[in-house]
Amino acid sequence: MVEEVLAAANDAMTRGETVALVTIVRAVGSTPQRVGAKMLVFADGRTVGTIGGGCYESEAFWKARDAITTGRPALVRFDLNDDLAGESGLICGGQMDVFVEPLTPSPHLYIAGGGHVGMQLARAAAEVGFRIHVVDDREKFANAERFPAADEVAVDSIPDWLERAPLAQPAFIAIVTRGHQHDLSALRAAVAREARYIGLIGSRAKVTRIFEALRDEGLPAEALRHVHAPIGLDIGAVTPAEIAVSIVAEMVAVRHGKLDAGGLDAEALTMRFTPPSVR
Repeated sequence: MVEEVLAAANDAMTRGETVALVTIVRAVGSTPQRVGAKMLVFADGRTVGTIGGGCYESEAFWKARDAITTGRPALVRFDLNDDLAGESGLICGGQMDVFVEPLTPSPHLYIAGGGHVGMQLARAAAEVGFRIHVVDDREKFANAERFPAADEVAVDSIPDWLERAPLAQPAFIAIVTRGHQHDLSALRAAVAREARYIGLIGSRAKVTRIFEALRDEGLPAEALRHVHAPIGLDIGAVTPAEIAVSIVAEMVAVRHGKLDAGGLDAEALTMRFTPPSVR
């Protein structure tokens, strides 16, 4: 049974699906299952394996569903007293600790732009578990020599590639191209895709111009709400390596739920896209 659970967990990770693994880590007295018994819970409610059935398994199931949503593990204690035994139909009188662990697949980082920042970003992100994909329209900048840790390096039109490439989930997109127009076209393509994180490099003035241009094209302000721009945490980064560190730190914070996946709040969007005369 444990092998079946672990195989199902591995299959889910391969598909890019977040699941929760429920494991009995402590059992004292009479319990329906031993330490090490496991149950895998999927976001859609499917399960593989069991920790013994009954109402305590049902409670563990809902804890697992919560863990999938929040990304936070939990340790749950069950006292298998007479009342619980009566509810579950089980004859037991022990105590059991269950560890609920969300299993999140390695995130995929799609780097739009193979320049100096893109190269440093690929190196830093790979070190903390991101799977790297790089696209640039210049073979000089998009090649295996510059990105040895990348799963994929594509020489292509950046916006065209972002529009049609299959994005593995959870997907993070970092737009770090070589200029304003390239960033604009890349962001236009990126916001139409499903992604956990989209970041755009540039000064606040440049970001404002790009956002206003997309708004003038008819793109709803809501579509830009989840864009982190300027990209990265504000740590005073100057060099490409420092900028890469700031971007990776922001993505890690989003990945672990320490930072909202949204880049701009509604008030900021309203102010950005409302003409000064009517503000």
